Amino acid sequence: MSTYAQELRATAQAMVAPGKGVLAMDESNGTCNKRLGKVGIEQTEDMRRAYRQLILTTPNLGNYISGAILYDETIRQSTKEGTPFLKVMTDAGIIPGIKVDTGAKDMAGFPEEKITEGLDGLRDRIAEYYQMGARFAKWRAVITIGDGIPSRGCIEANAHGLARYAQLCQEGGLVPIVEPEVLIDGDHTLERCYQVTEETLRTVFNQLYNQRVAFDQMILKPSMVISGKDCPNQASVNEVADATVQCLMNSVPASVAGVAFLSGGQSNEQASAHLNAMNVKYADQAPWPITFSYARAIQQPALEAWKGKESNVSLAQKLLLHRAKCNSAAHEGKYTPEVEKELEPVTA
Repeated sequence: MSTYAQELRATAQAMVAPGKGVLAMDESNGTCNKRLGKVGIEQTEDMRRAYRQLILTTPNLGNYISGAILYDETIRQSTKEGTPFLKVMTDAGIIPGIKVDTGAKDMAGFPEEKITEGLDGLRDRIAEYYQMGARFAKWRAVITIGDGIPSRGCIEANAHGLARYAQLCQEGGLVPIVEPEVLIDGDHTLERCYQVTEETLRTVFNQLYNQRVAFDQMILKPSMVISGKDCPNQASVNEVADATVQCLMNSVPASVAGVAFLSGGQSNEQASAHLNAMNVKYADQAPWPITFSYARAIQQPALEAWKGKESNVSLAQKLLLHRAKCNSAAHEGKYTPEVEKELEPVTA
């Protein structure tokens, strides 16, 4: 058992507290630059810092966001005024988290499939991040549905990587977010997504068990069971909610501290509606809290409104807070068209 067991349990519970979820803002510099470039913002370290300052200094963000996942560059940055981002977060009641994988790379011998790297030197990096003030971490594995894939080899290798990472995190005092993402890309049906997601989750938990990971001191960050984005027959909100929760109930141990879904390319409203339906229908039956760990589905409207201009910061922050509030409502099964429309008069 980890010497940090009590602390890890408390942190994990705080991360999925009622009405709260985790904000993913751990885009690598390359991905962040791409997003800035798409809306015409200069792709520099200072603009990345300014954007992350906009997010973290949003008034009242801590009412809806329990923790935020940072990138290595971000955890070391400060506001323009010189306040470290870690202090800004802890003052706002937001738990600092850190992405520790080094990305999904092409898997040797497995065309079209990826393996996530980053185990080398991870123990030392975890020790440094804990010292700095991080209290949880994230590692993302990527599973692609396609012709003849995913293979068992790919699923097992990624599950093993997730389990080794999770054990190192618990040893070093960080709550691991375990993220096996079954990609939405493709024309696969809801049924095919269910089959792959169930196989992936069962393999992941088998490996977590083999590596002696404490389930009550970790968070699962799965993708939803959803039709591929090019599938001609798109499942309804209720079908996605039913299939997703049924799949998780069959695959995820009851002792897991919480489930925080990724949005995985869904629209902002879709991501909120699916999460809401799960909580309306299953919050009483599910053994774990069902919440969110979204990136674009919270950030995108703010990024588009900001455009890199100081004069747009206040509007961008209102839009960010609105999406956080919508997803907080969805975690409690209280997301409605009225909640969604609350901000309409001030949108850009």
